Amino acid sequence: MNEDKLQVAEHGHDEDIYPLSRREFLQSLGSGIVIFFAVGQVPTARGQSRGKKERPDFNAYLRIGEDGRVTCFTGKVELGQGPITSLAQTLADELDVPLESVDMVMGDTDLCPFDAGTWGSMTTPYFGPVLRAAGAEARAILIGLAAVRLKVPKDRLAVKDGVVFDKTNKSQKVTYAQLTEGKKIQKRLEQEPQIKTVGQYNLIGKPVNRLDARKKVTGEAKYTGDIRIAGMVCAKILRPPYHGAKVKSLDTSIVDKIEGAQVVRDGELIAVLHKYPDIAEKALGSLQVEYDIPKARFDDKTVFDYFVDNAGNSKVTAQGGNIESGQKLAKYMVEETYLNGYVSHAPMEPHAALAHFEDNKLTVWASTQTPFGLRRDLTRELGMSEENVRVITPFVGGGFGGKISNGQAMQAVKLAKIAKKPVQLVWTREDEFFYDTFRPAAVVKIKSGIADSGKIVSWNYDIYGMGSRGSQLFYDVPNHRTTVCRELKNGENMHTVATGPWRAPDNNTNSFARESHIDVMAARAKIDPLEFRLKNITDERFRRVLKAGADKFGWTPANKTPSGRGYGMACGFDVNVPVVLFAEVKVDERTGSIEVKRVVCAQDLGLVINPEGATIQVEGCITMGLGYALTEEVHFQGGDVIDMNFDSYELPRFSWVPKIETVLIEADESPSRGGGEPAIICMGGVLTNAVYDATGARLFQIPMTPERVRKAIASRA
Repeated sequence: MNEDKLQVAEHGHDEDIYPLSRREFLQSLGSGIVIFFAVGQVPTARGQSRGKKERPDFNAYLRIGEDGRVTCFTGKVELGQGPITSLAQTLADELDVPLESVDMVMGDTDLCPFDAGTWGSMTTPYFGPVLRAAGAEARAILIGLAAVRLKVPKDRLAVKDGVVFDKTNKSQKVTYAQLTEGKKIQKRLEQEPQIKTVGQYNLIGKPVNRLDARKKVTGEAKYTGDIRIAGMVCAKILRPPYHGAKVKSLDTSIVDKIEGAQVVRDGELIAVLHKYPDIAEKALGSLQVEYDIPKARFDDKTVFDYFVDNAGNSKVTAQGGNIESGQKLAKYMVEETYLNGYVSHAPMEPHAALAHFEDNKLTVWASTQTPFGLRRDLTRELGMSEENVRVITPFVGGGFGGKISNGQAMQAVKLAKIAKKPVQLVWTREDEFFYDTFRPAAVVKIKSGIADSGKIVSWNYDIYGMGSRGSQLFYDVPNHRTTVCRELKNGENMHTVATGPWRAPDNNTNSFARESHIDVMAARAKIDPLEFRLKNITDERFRRVLKAGADKFGWTPANKTPSGRGYGMACGFDVNVPVVLFAEVKVDERTGSIEVKRVVCAQDLGLVINPEGATIQVEGCITMGLGYALTEEVHFQGGDVIDMNFDSYELPRFSWVPKIETVLIEADESPSRGGGEPAIICMGGVLTNAVYDATGARLFQIPMTPERVRKAIASRA
């Protein structure tokens, strides 16, 4: 594969390559070595494996070309979280090649093998080890070829920067490019090769700047909205005024007179198409439409009471011991209710898609976290075979769980099929707030008991409106029960708007509730919050993180609680990562405004592939977490979403960002874990606790808007 095609293949796909199927593409590669591998048997850093013993179908492959360049083809996508760098870094280390010689081809269903999607912080812990194994396998094959070519035993050979050489005579050498020239070798990874261990790494564990940074800073990077093809028109969607509204009548007469404009309808989906998006937008406003609007059941103020008062059956998700027995052991009983509203994903890049039918083939460029999931949904919707549906994922400007369901791509495809021309759809910001899923509003009720010793002896935890991720106890509580209720008495979903995963789904709310409650309990028992947590956490891995974070922050017990210092802390556990945040805030009691001055994050990610990337993820999590903790909240009346843009839905600003310090626990012998989500889960809890320490006012609902802060201060005991 020549250099200019590689540059295209990285993310900017064009007509030079998109007609090829993967089979045709593989056949066209010519000489070189291709290693196929799958996330089935997962080698760990210690060389052990987890998972099924049988070999599944491959879901990625790498190729070493006759030019010596290494290309990794994977169904994972680059959402801004950095796998285009960390995966390349991983592969380069195992292959012993320069990082700049590795190219990543990601998220193309014709060129890349199947992948379930990029979500859940799973790329590093699940895909990374197998990529390492494939790199080690390729390296072993090349050493074997070199041994024959150089007439040297394999154990006398070493590799550096893609050159195999005789350790006893370094002038005896051959490059990877020379070894692959004229050969076409395809091999499946069927057994565990010898991957590197601690002390052998050249790139793993070293801070590396983002490989896509220059393209993104200069504007060279292509996103779905940047793609242009011949004959393309732009679509603007007629957005209903209310979720659940149905069209009663539609008058298109004014739009029909606009040259080049076309109204397309597929049931409730109505759009105006035009070559120019601004004309399509203007024409959309000329449509005359009437709707049937359903009656509102609740709004953003009454939603929490509605959930609890109309809750159906709860499901027990975790339990141990006996709650009633634990309560009898308690010296103090603490019972509180915690509330959290709907939150938008609000990605910088709105949902976008470009759909093009040509002969019996459909190609869709989409801003998506799940290109293969989208292909599956399209084949079902259209009755087409998978071979005739191709999804290409350029760079994606943020997802956070919101670009999994692919509603915009389905809309674009329906419009393109009816219009019989390529259609590009880029949601407006108002479309984004209406059509995208929200993080669900939820209620958490906690009733707990503390013994005279300061040990938690009883923990009853009830969730309404969301799931249990993050509710699992890492505190040692002998008597506990967790229940989840997500349906009404009539069996209907609690929510009238669409909800879905939002960066560490459910865990943000669960960690806010739990860690707020832990602080309430510590205050009731008159024990320092850090001491109280250490007293009730025995897991040594977690205690190590907790102590490291406290040491970095400089936590010292206060003479009284609240201390007036504005210090807070919160612990969390997500995707097998223990994380602790410490924060310092300043509260203006007159205005209710909160200034976050400093945040320290400590977490155990196991073997850290790219410390620079991991640190950036922490900083991103903390910055994003400022939003849901302080301002972000969707206001609505039934299905009428009131916040439709950033004039009323307030995101964190650069001026809000505190000093952020990151502690990455050294654990190179442990498997790598994902760092894209854990640091965000504690932001609600740590800031609530810090505000209490600063003012003596406890807030039980986030976001902590100035109005809520003032109200809490006015009502404090």
